[in-house]
Amino acid sequence: MAMPVHDLHSPRPPRAWRRAMGCGRTSARGFGAVAAMIVLVLLATLAAAIVRLNWTQQMGSAQDIGASRAAQAAQAGVQWGLYQALKSGWKTSCGAAQTLDLRADTGFRVTVSCASTDYSEGESVSGTPQTIRLYTLTAVACNGAANTCPDAGSVAGPGYVERRQEVQAVDAR
Repeated sequence: MAMPVHDLHSPRPPRAWRRAMGCGRTSARGFGAVAAMIVLVLLATLAAAIVRLNWTQQMGSAQDIGASRAAQAAQAGVQWGLYQALKSGWKTSCGAAQTLDLRADTGFRVTVSCASTDYSEGESVSGTPQTIRLYTLTAVACNGAANTCPDAGSVAGPGYVERRQEVQAVDAR
């Protein structure tokens, strides 16, 4: 088949010549489809990155709120332990660790433990030694599933929060 001759004065080559040279709409349509697919993949990747960033920020915010609540629950446990040590139940000696269930109010349990040591601190009256008791109170607040804190079974969970507070108090007798 002989190639058609193109007239240099015509503004556009004939259709047969364009087809023979590989020019036509089919290649332009194929390029447009590929470009559209690339744009769609890029937009989907961008949307996935935005969703992931939003999820990460929400998890961080939830953990900050949980940490704040855990710190307040641990502080409440320390205050309760000080009351027990200085005013009532642990006056003679510290007892075993006790767990406060604050899940209804804060979503946390608090395990409070006490250790005490007696010391002689000079004399109160001539010849009578003055004894003081040093209390060390530790409160651990957590939102795990176990009945006591810390909860080793829940520590790997993404929503687990734990805070510990320790305080020392002196009771002079």
